[in-house]
Amino acid sequence: QVYLEESGGGSVQAGGSLRLSCAVSGYSIQSNCMSWFRQAPGKLREGVAAFTEAGTTDYAQSVKGRFTISRDDNKKLLFLQMNSLQSEDTGVYYCAALGRGSCYSVSWRHASPDVGYWGQGTQVTVSS
Repeated sequence: QVYLEESGGGSVQAGGSLRLSCAVSGYSIQSNCMSWFRQAPGKLREGVAAFTEAGTTDYAQSVKGRFTISRDDNKKLLFLQMNSLQSEDTGVYYCAALGRGSCYSVSWRHASPDVGYWGQGTQVTVSS
C-alpha cells in the first residue's frame, strides 16, 4: 500500500523559510516523478516543484529561485525548502507521486488528484 505523509507546515512571516517533508512508503521515489502541489483558498491546485526519476527538477515560475525540491532516497523522503516566503505562498501543500515519465512536460503542474498517489496535505500560512 502506498502512503505519503507531509510534515513541516506552519505559520511564518513574509520573508521567512519553511522546510516541508514527505515520508513515502510502498513506492519507489527513485523510479518515479515526485512532486509538490499547493492549493490556495478559492484557487485550483497547482504544481509547485517536481523531481523526475532522471534527477532533473522543474519549478513553477512563481517559486523559481526561492523553492528547492530534493529527496533522500535511502530514507524515502521528499523535501521542499521554501525561502523568501510571500503571502501568495499561503495554502495547503501536497506531496504527490505521479509515476514514471509524468514530469517531463509542464503538464504535470495540472495533474488531477485522481492520478497517482497523494498525501493529505500540510498547511502553510505566510503573514505579511
